Amino acid sequence: MVERGVAVRGPRSLLRQIREALAGGGPAQDRLDKVVRVIAGSMVAEVCSLYLRRAAGDMELFATEGLKREAVHVTRMKPGEGLVGEIMRQGRPINLSDAPANPHFSYHPETGEDPYHAFLGVPLLRGGRAIGVLVVQNRTERTYDEDEVEDLQTIAMVLAEMVATGEVIGQAEFKGVELQPHRPERLRGMRFADGLAIGVAVLHEAPVAPEKLLADDASHEARRLEQGLQRLRRQIDDMLDGSHGLVGQSYEVLEAYRMFAHSRGWNRSLEDAVRSGLTAEAAVERVRSEQRVQMSQTRDAYLRERLHDLEDLADRLLRILAGETPGARTLPEHAVLIARNLGPADLLEYDRTKLRGLLLEEGSSASHASIVARALGIPCVGRLPNLRDRVKPGDPVIVDGEIGEAFLRPRPDVIEAVQARAAVREQRRAEFDRLRDTPAFTRDGGKITLLMNAGLAVDLESLEMTGAEGIGLFRTEFQFMVAEELPRLDAQTALYARVMEAAGDRPVTFRTLDLGGDKVLPYLQAEREDNPALGWRAIRMGLDRPALLRMQLRALIAASRGRDLQVMFPLVATVDEFRTARSLVDRELAWAQRRGRPIPERVRVGVMIETPALIWHLDALLPMTDFISVGTNDLMQYLFAADRGNPRVADRYDLLSPPALRALKTIGDACADTGTPVSVCGEMAGRPLEAFALIALGFARLSMPPAGIGPVKAMVLSLDAGAARRGLTGALKSGAGSVRNEIETLARKLNVAV
Repeated sequence: MVERGVAVRGPRSLLRQIREALAGGGPAQDRLDKVVRVIAGSMVAEVCSLYLRRAAGDMELFATEGLKREAVHVTRMKPGEGLVGEIMRQGRPINLSDAPANPHFSYHPETGEDPYHAFLGVPLLRGGRAIGVLVVQNRTERTYDEDEVEDLQTIAMVLAEMVATGEVIGQAEFKGVELQPHRPERLRGMRFADGLAIGVAVLHEAPVAPEKLLADDASHEARRLEQGLQRLRRQIDDMLDGSHGLVGQSYEVLEAYRMFAHSRGWNRSLEDAVRSGLTAEAAVERVRSEQRVQMSQTRDAYLRERLHDLEDLADRLLRILAGETPGARTLPEHAVLIARNLGPADLLEYDRTKLRGLLLEEGSSASHASIVARALGIPCVGRLPNLRDRVKPGDPVIVDGEIGEAFLRPRPDVIEAVQARAAVREQRRAEFDRLRDTPAFTRDGGKITLLMNAGLAVDLESLEMTGAEGIGLFRTEFQFMVAEELPRLDAQTALYARVMEAAGDRPVTFRTLDLGGDKVLPYLQAEREDNPALGWRAIRMGLDRPALLRMQLRALIAASRGRDLQVMFPLVATVDEFRTARSLVDRELAWAQRRGRPIPERVRVGVMIETPALIWHLDALLPMTDFISVGTNDLMQYLFAADRGNPRVADRYDLLSPPALRALKTIGDACADTGTPVSVCGEMAGRPLEAFALIALGFARLSMPPAGIGPVKAMVLSLDAGAARRGLTGALKSGAGSVRNEIETLARKLNVAV
C-alpha cells in the first residue's frame, strides 16, 4: 500500500500550492504542468493527468506528470470513450485497482500508460456540468481509500473554479476549450412576458467566487457551517410546527423536505467538504454540484423532483451563510436575471429599476412569476433548457420577449438589430401615450372601460402613465410575499389607504388573499401538495383560517374611511363559500360600527369566477353578488384540466377556442340578463386579439397589466363592436380546437388594429 502524502501534509496546503501555481506568471501550459506535479507529489501518485473538454465534446489530455509528455494535446477521447468519458458521463469518481481490466478502459499507446493499474479519476464539476477529469494512477494494484477520493474531489472542485473563471483561460494553446461558454448562442424558448431587453447576465444562484473557496481557518468554517445548518433546520421546522396556523393535515411532503435538511448524508458531505479545506460556501456548492449530476440522471420522476428540494435547501443555506435576508438582493445596472425557475416572491426581491429582463430554464406563461414579470413590464423568456450552464455572470444577453428567444453573448449586428426594434417599440409606446387621455369608444359608439391590474405600491405610478380608468384587480397577496413576516393590521391598512388615495375618484377592486399554489410564504408555510393548483389555496385558506381573512377585511374597511370599497373573493367554487365569505364582510362592518370606527360610504362585494362549477350555478350566485370578475387564468386551467404551472400542458390549450369562448359567453349573457356588472381581469384582457374577442362576446370592462392598456385602447378605437359580434358567431360553432386564425382573419377584415 502506498503511503498517503495528503494525510500528512493536509489538503489545505495542497490547495494553496495549486492556487499559487495557477496564479503565478508564465505560460498557461507551464502552470498546469506544475499543478499536476504538485498533486502527484502530494498524493504519492506516479501519474497525475488533467483532461479538459473541448467545444466538440471530446476530451483532451492537457497536462500530465508520469505519462509521456509528447501525448499532451495529442491524446483525445471521443465523448463517452474510455474511463475518462465514463467519468464525464456519470459525473462522479471511478476508483479501480486494475484499470486495464475494466471494459471501459481505452488504450492510447502514445501515453505510455501500460505499467499503471491503480486508477482514480474524478470530474471537474462546475454548476452541475463536468468540464474535465482529474486522474491519479499507480503501478500497484490497489484501491484508493475514501479519504483519498475525498481529497481528489476537493482538489478537482477548486481546480474547476480556478481554471473556468479565467485564471488560465484565454491563451492561445487553450483556444477551443469549452470550460465556460464564450461563443454567441441563440436559444429558442417561449414568450412569457412581452418586450425587449439588452443587459448583463446575473445568476439567481451565483457561484462562489474563487477567492472565497479556500478556508483560512477550518475550525471557524466548521462552526459557520454548523450554525448555518442549525438556522436552516429551524426555518424548516417552523414550516411544520403549525404556530402560524397555516399547516394542513398532511405532512408527508414537508416532512420529506425536512428529512433532507436533517439528512446525515447531506450534512456529513458538507462537513467533510469543510474539513478538506473549503469554506462553508464552497462546501455547499461542491455538494450541490455532485447532487445535480447524480440526481438529474435518474429516470425516476420523484427523485428528479427531489432535486428541486435539494437545490432550494442549498440556496437557503448559502443565503444564511451570506447573512442575507429577503429583500436584500442587489443588482448591477441593466441586469438580466438568469434562473432555473422563480417564485413570484423571488422576483419581487430584486430592484425593478435595475432589472431589465428575465430568462428561465423552466416555468410557463401562466405561472405567477410570469404574471409578476408582465405586471412589472419586465420582458421574460422561459423554457430554455440548460440555460445556466450556457451563460456566466456578466455575459451580455438579449431577452426577446416578442418572439420568445434569448441571445447569449450576441454579435454586434444582432445587438444593432434588436436596438432598432426597440426604437420602433418606443415609437409605438409614444403613440399609445398620445392616446392616454382619449376615451375608449368603439367606432359604433360603445364605451369600453379599460382598467389595470396592480399589486404593489410602485404600480400606482402606472395609473397616470397609462390612462387606466381604475384598478380592476389589486392583488393583495404581493404585500405578503415581499415581507419578512406576516404584515400587521396597520401595515395592510396603510397600503390599502395609499392605493385608494392614488386612485382618487377612480374605482379600485381589491382581491382578498390568493395564496397557495406557487405563491407560498416562508413564514406562513402551507403543506406542499401533489396538485397545489387544485389544493388548499385562495378563499379555501381564508375560510379555514378566518382570522387571517378577517384581519385583511378589517384593514380594507379601515382604509376606506368614507370612500367606496370594492372587494372580491378568489377561487370561489360554491355559492355557500361566497355566502360564508360575504358574511365575514358583514361581521367586520358591524365590528367597526360598534366601536365608532369610520366605515366605507358603500361596500360592493363581488366574486371571481375561476372555477367551472360556478358557471352552472350563476342563477343562484348572481342575485347575491354586487359584481362579477372573470379570472381567465385560473378558469382556463380548470376548464381544460391543464395546470398553469406545468410547462408540458400550460400552453397546450388555446383561450381562443370554442369551449373557452362559449364558457365566457355563458357568463357574459347571464350577467347581462340580471344586470350584474361584469369584467374580465385575466391576462387575456391585455392582449389586443384576445380583447377583440372579449368585446365581441359582449364584455365592456377589461382589466389588464399596465403595458396592455395602450395596445388594447388602440384596438378599441379601430373596432366596430357590432360587426365583430356578428362575425364571431360562426367561430363559436366551430368544431376546431382553436379558432385563433379565424378570429385574426376577422379582425383584419374589419381593419382592427390587433
